[in-house]
Amino acid sequence: MLFNSYIFIFCFLPITLAVFYFLGRFENKSYALASLVLASFIFYAWWNVQYLLLLWASILVNYSFGSWLHLKKSKLVMALGVAFNLLLLMYFKYAMFILEAFQYAMGVPSFIPHIILPLAISFFTFQQIAYLVDMYQGKTEKLAFGSYFLFVCFFPQLIAGPIVHHKEMVVQFSQKTFGQASLQNITIGLSIFAVGLFKKVVLADGVSPYANMAFYTAHTGEALSLLDAWCGVFAYSFQLYFDFSGYSDMAIGLARLFGVKLPLNFSSPYKAKNIIEFWRAWHITLSRFLRDYLYIPLGGNRFGIISRYKNLMMTMLLGGLWHGAGWNFLIWGGLHGFYLIVNHGWHYGKTKYNIELCLPTFIATFVSTGVTFIFVCLAWVFFRAETLTASGVMFEALFQGHIINFLVLDKALLIWLCGLSFIAFFLPNTQQFFSSYSPSLDKVTYIDKFKITWSPNMVWGGVVGLMFVISVLMMSGESEFLYFQF
Repeated sequence: MLFNSYIFIFCFLPITLAVFYFLGRFENKSYALASLVLASFIFYAWWNVQYLLLLWASILVNYSFGSWLHLKKSKLVMALGVAFNLLLLMYFKYAMFILEAFQYAMGVPSFIPHIILPLAISFFTFQQIAYLVDMYQGKTEKLAFGSYFLFVCFFPQLIAGPIVHHKEMVVQFSQKTFGQASLQNITIGLSIFAVGLFKKVVLADGVSPYANMAFYTAHTGEALSLLDAWCGVFAYSFQLYFDFSGYSDMAIGLARLFGVKLPLNFSSPYKAKNIIEFWRAWHITLSRFLRDYLYIPLGGNRFGIISRYKNLMMTMLLGGLWHGAGWNFLIWGGLHGFYLIVNHGWHYGKTKYNIELCLPTFIATFVSTGVTFIFVCLAWVFFRAETLTASGVMFEALFQGHIINFLVLDKALLIWLCGLSFIAFFLPNTQQFFSSYSPSLDKVTYIDKFKITWSPNMVWGGVVGLMFVISVLMMSGESEFLYFQF
């Protein structure tokens, strides 16, 4: 079941809300909580009922390990719990990749089973690893069974994030207002959901045919012109941007309908002036997890510059593999690791040798933002291309392709790219538009001198309503979110 489907918008969501608010009228909040757990199970089972059993098994085993750690802080128990999660992830997500690599390296035939990747396994696995580690370190207490279930499988963020932390979520389930209808929550939630739906259905899906065409051509081995290749890369960069931004908005909006605030996961990453800023704005909760549970345990920056760079590269390589079991994702992670090392090295050199760049602020911002965007787009080639061969074809076209007459280019594509660029680089993001009403757990400060921030009035109601209607009319076919594959 997709957020951008008729059955979700006009059936599942209204029924779930009605039941939740009806049960929320009772003094015992466990009824409302149980209704959300059940709804989340139905939502997850819509794709494949069999994998609902896997989700249950993962939750029950991890909750048992957590209860064990609550009684005794045992490093062995913590290690076994983490190992269970990693083995589950290794089998379903990486077994085929490992066997293929082994077969290639050894030059021997091997049986490679076809394993279907369960939806959201990367997300709910990481959330539970964090819970076990925090339980071992004494940073959290044992959670109530129902609260733990909902923390893991809350449907607005179950499939593609954000990767939530137990402390962020469980405290909201125990509030007195949990389950009580709030006009403000409903208004804000529906408005943010509508904006996210528009980003996905109209913007991301609208530009996707151009990206698909370019990368399909590269996949078939057919040569692309230089301009076709660059336009294809930019088209995919904006497709991914608005697809992920749209999902993040819809997740925050849906959670707010139930009186729950999610952490911010996307904050105008293409406006970043360097790659460090980019990773503070793109998939924020994944960056947080990799920092807290991988980079810092590896040593972080505590043992010198070389160790810091090594830990950065290791973290980004594993972050690349988290996105997918393939050499393309490993290279993508390695590229970003290299970018981060160069970025940190530049900052270190500037400070140590007192380097000053005598450029006006707006020129320095324009150049640094543009350079960062170009290098991020180049890395997206490996993220999108289905094979290394297709990546090679695309890069050959990007830097050695023949230039064609601009008039031959699809004018619709140029309009799309110009419009999406303007939105991504110059307009405030959704969280800034709604900043006066604290849409997420993260505090977003935004001073709007033109006074175009959202407020609950007829004008904004009409704007958001129009965006929703356009989105619904354009939902001719269901299209999955790109991050569903991870």
